[in-house]
This record gives sequence, C-alpha cells and structure tokens, in this order.
Amino acid sequence: MATAAQTNERNHVAADLDTSRGMPAIFANTGTSSFTQFLAVAAPDLLPGRRPLPPGVTAEHGTHATTIVALACDGGVVMAGDRRATMGNLIGSRDIEKVHSADPYSLVGTAGTAGVAIEMVRLFQVELEHYEKIEGATLSLEGKSNRLAAMIRNNLGAALQGLAVVPLYAGFDLAATEPATAGRIFSYDVAGGLYEERSGYDAVGSGSLFARSALKKRFRTGLPVDDAIRLAVEALYDAADDDTATGGPDLTRKIYPVVMTATAEGTRRLSEEQAAAVAESVVAARMENPGG
Repeated sequence: MATAAQTNERNHVAADLDTSRGMPAIFANTGTSSFTQFLAVAAPDLLPGRRPLPPGVTAEHGTHATTIVALACDGGVVMAGDRRATMGNLIGSRDIEKVHSADPYSLVGTAGTAGVAIEMVRLFQVELEHYEKIEGATLSLEGKSNRLAAMIRNNLGAALQGLAVVPLYAGFDLAATEPATAGRIFSYDVAGGLYEERSGYDAVGSGSLFARSALKKRFRTGLPVDDAIRLAVEALYDAADDDTATGGPDLTRKIYPVVMTATAEGTRRLSEEQAAAVAESVVAARMENPGG
C-alpha cells in the first residue's frame, strides 16, 4: 500500500512536468525499467485505464475493431487482421489497421474499442523500447507478454464499462533452440489473464469463432510462411462470410487485410501489392468453391 508521501507525490508530480524551468527532477531520478510504472507516477492521467469515465456503460459511443488471426509457421509466426471497425450496426471505418509490430521480433493485434486499443499498442511499443534502453537488453518473449497482460489489467475499470481491449500477441522466440518451432502465440482475457496457445493458432474478435474453426481444419505444424499467409487470409474471409462486423477483402476500394510476419529476420508487413495478390487469389478460388 502506498504511503502518504507516495500518494502526495503522485498527486503533485504531474504539475512538476513544466519544462520551462528545465528538465523536471523526476526524469533525473533513478527510475524503473517499466515505462508504464514511470507514467503511473509522473502523469497517471495519461494512462488509458486511469482516466475518469462517466457512470454507466459507454461502449456504444466507441468504434470497435474486430477479427485478428495468428498462426505459427516454419520459422516464425503470421498475424493478420481485417480492416473493418463498427459502431453498433454501422461501419465506423473500412480501413483501420489492427496488426502492428510491437518490437523487432513480435507482433500485436487488437480487438475491442479501437481508440483504447491504438493507445494501448503505442504504450506497449514504448514500454518495450524503454526497457531495452534502461536495461541494455531485451525482454524475453514471456516477459513481453506479461507486460502486455499488466496493461490489460490496468484497463479493467474501463473494460467493465464497455471499453474493453483484447489483444493477440505473437512473436519469434530468440531463446528457442529450434528456429523452425520458435513461433509462439499468446492470448488474453479482458481481465488480463495470459494464456499461451499450444495449438499453433488462435483468433480474437467478433469473427474469431469462424476464423478459428477455419484454422482448425487446415492448420498443420511447420507450414511454410507463404502457405500460412494464405491460410490466415482465408480464415479472415470465412470470418467475414458469417460475421457482419468483420470486413472481407474490398476489391472495389482496394482495401485488403493487414498481414505481418515475425521471423529470425525480424517483423515484416506484406506490401499492399502482396496482400492484394493473396486476397484476390482467395476471392477467385471462392468464386469456384464458396465453401472453401
């Protein structure tokens, strides 16, 4: 439990961030390797989960991002997300990006309240970079997944009012003895519970039930990266086929899923041309066999 002095410091330190008199003292003190913990002291109102919310459920006022899939492959992991965000029965955005590089060897995708999710991803990216700068070393993949779990727990109050974020985290484990099986996937619940997916694939979001079912039928251990990319896009197609909140490839507007990989060479995002080629190939195949 915080002492009276610590509580008083938290109440007043944000006011001391005025840089007109030079660097604030808090930046010169020996600090923690966790940027989130530093921010909780320096400016707690900047943390998503610390902001006061009006009473009642507020989910209907936010835009919600939907389906993300991830699967392990030979040499790493593939993660892909559709581009639709919804506001109730309306389409809030047709080209939102839900899959991001967390650091050079890992990926994070988010489903839930879009604004909070984007902010959480940015904070997570800074968290990992801050740790590396302070400690002079990178966190293990388990350590990174635990840091993300703590952020989700800190957002629990907002989640209970409807502003929930449920991410999917995956990456290439630099400590793995076998690079071919170094791809690992972690899922979370709304309270910050952390679970490693041993099946080799997972999905989150409103279309996750359909995407996971598609992956379950066709996933095989050791899939080549290109095959895993196509399977991820097909799973998103199946999700969009049965879930109105998930957007399929938009050939008219040329809006395609965001697809990223994490391997020993680092993270990589497929170019628009590459994503278009895969998505258009999937759509063409479904014209002949709608059920896949």
